[in-house]
Amino acid sequence: MRFVDAEKMFKQDRIRELAESAEGLRYLKLRSLSRREHLENLFTTLGMAVPTGAKAMFRAAFENPICDEKILDLTIRSIYLKERAVRTKKEPSLVSELYKMLAFDWGGLQQNSLEKTIIDSYVKKITDFDALNARIDNELLNSLRGYVLCSWYNHWTSIIIEDVFRDHVNVLPAVGQVKKIDFFVGKVPFDLKVTYLPEGFVKDLRKKDGHKPELTLLKKAARTKGIKFDKSMAEARLLEDLWNKIADHPDGDSELLVRELRQYRLNVISDCQEDSIGLINWLYENQGVRRFDASNRLFLVLIDKSNFFASWRLKRAKPLLNKQINQYLDSVGTSPGRQVDFMWESESYTSISDVVFIVHPEN
Repeated sequence: MRFVDAEKMFKQDRIRELAESAEGLRYLKLRSLSRREHLENLFTTLGMAVPTGAKAMFRAAFENPICDEKILDLTIRSIYLKERAVRTKKEPSLVSELYKMLAFDWGGLQQNSLEKTIIDSYVKKITDFDALNARIDNELLNSLRGYVLCSWYNHWTSIIIEDVFRDHVNVLPAVGQVKKIDFFVGKVPFDLKVTYLPEGFVKDLRKKDGHKPELTLLKKAARTKGIKFDKSMAEARLLEDLWNKIADHPDGDSELLVRELRQYRLNVISDCQEDSIGLINWLYENQGVRRFDASNRLFLVLIDKSNFFASWRLKRAKPLLNKQINQYLDSVGTSPGRQVDFMWESESYTSISDVVFIVHPEN
């Protein structure tokens, strides 16, 4: 494979196809070292003269036969271990700080569209200066606090989770920023996606099985029992709100409804653990337009069976993450994942994917 061909495939997001050949996989690993300081480290190891310019260095390394996969693996692991040593010292105190997060609430500001939310809800909507200041003091500052706290929590838990994977002997980290690759498991490059049991997935399965949506049943129960709820809430928050209110209502009908909803979800989880292909397809096919891609994805699905809505807490559960992620990595060896064929906007795509379930059992 020529360098220009590998470059073209990478720019076309044909990462799965690249990884299927030895030269393509070597290109992707070298791409992980494409920062100048990493390439200089590699050239020093190889005893090669350093070309001028990072791209020229990248090409020269790819086209030199002595820069083989073994050398790349050793260089990448060496760089990672140095970076990891710094994080390892700070990790216990970081995990402890993460446990200070008692609630996960974005504060009404839409994730990934903070500026748009502020512009639409405050800048363009309010014409009175004093009213704008009052809304900033009473609403926006608290919302921003929630947004920042949730972003902080997601950032640091993501690093902790990725390090659990990257520490495993079967995993080669991507030490630089590589588009759609966080690490290689065996010879397969993966983009790690951390998520929960998707509410939309449960809703679609219930419809397929002839059951009404959870939210519809909970709203009906709330009206029957005179339980007040805020109709303006986002659907996900309203579902949690009503689930908790009905669960706390002391009568047999409420207890039966919540038990039935819980049992359905538990059955879904059990079925997905037996065969995750339906969940994988749903996750690929229900991507947002702006974030769509067909890269190889390893989905980490967090589920707290005692409280589905508290599954976010498992992102910091380091011992549980260690145990269940390592069990997965020990079992898959050098051939992880499975081929997934899915449709998105009438186009067919193929990827390699898998699911790692992190499940906190019922109390």
